[in-house]
Amino acid sequence: MDRRTFLGMTAAGAVTLGITASPLRGLAQVATGSDRIRAVLFDAFPIFDPRPIFATVRQFFPDHADALGKAWFAKIFSYTWLRTLGEHYVPFERVIEEALAFVIKDSGLTMTEDARRELLAVWTRLPLWPDVAPALAQCREKGVRLGFLSNMSEAMQRANARHNGVEDMFEFYLSTDRVQAYKPAVKAYDMGPAAFGYPKGQIAFAAFAGWDAHGASWYGYPTVWVNRLGASAETLDGAPVIAGKDMDNLVRFILP
Repeated sequence: MDRRTFLGMTAAGAVTLGITASPLRGLAQVATGSDRIRAVLFDAFPIFDPRPIFATVRQFFPDHADALGKAWFAKIFSYTWLRTLGEHYVPFERVIEEALAFVIKDSGLTMTEDARRELLAVWTRLPLWPDVAPALAQCREKGVRLGFLSNMSEAMQRANARHNGVEDMFEFYLSTDRVQAYKPAVKAYDMGPAAFGYPKGQIAFAAFAGWDAHGASWYGYPTVWVNRLGASAETLDGAPVIAGKDMDNLVRFILP
């Protein structure tokens, strides 16, 4: 099913059911010719596979890996939101290090310098998900412009892209460092229209996390949730336009 068919079916269904919720009104707006998708912004993790991070946790803390990995990621995003709300921004590299130090201490564990160094370094050499390269090629072939909009610093984004040989596929490496506010702050999402020069309705956003999918949808991006790890959907308004585990849904949505 291509994007036009999908949107037409969804809009028709909304009329039939008498639904006027804002997400469905958004779909009807996205379907207009003037709002065709001309660019895509990606969070880092629909492109780069974060599972090696968890594997590295397991390497150094085999008896605590699952709990420690989950706690680390939860604390990372807790700190990004706290620092944004409190206007005490620091780069993402520091946030992940601060969060790691906290969860190690909170778990009553000790960490060697080798472990600390490796647990931080793995964030800059993540592999591509297998479906990424062909999806990016399809988008570029159709003239769709590509960029990142990520909490990661530009250096982290570029290191991962360079590691996988795709650095030239992306026109922009937009980091929240530029605006000193982490997603889902509005000024973080504002970077997209400013960079591409298109209205937000013409820029699709590919999110990895459910909260980011809602944040981007609230902002006004036509949002695709690339739910790689099969996370539960958030019980919030402003759901993404479409969700799935791979890039196929994104490609079908954005390409006419």
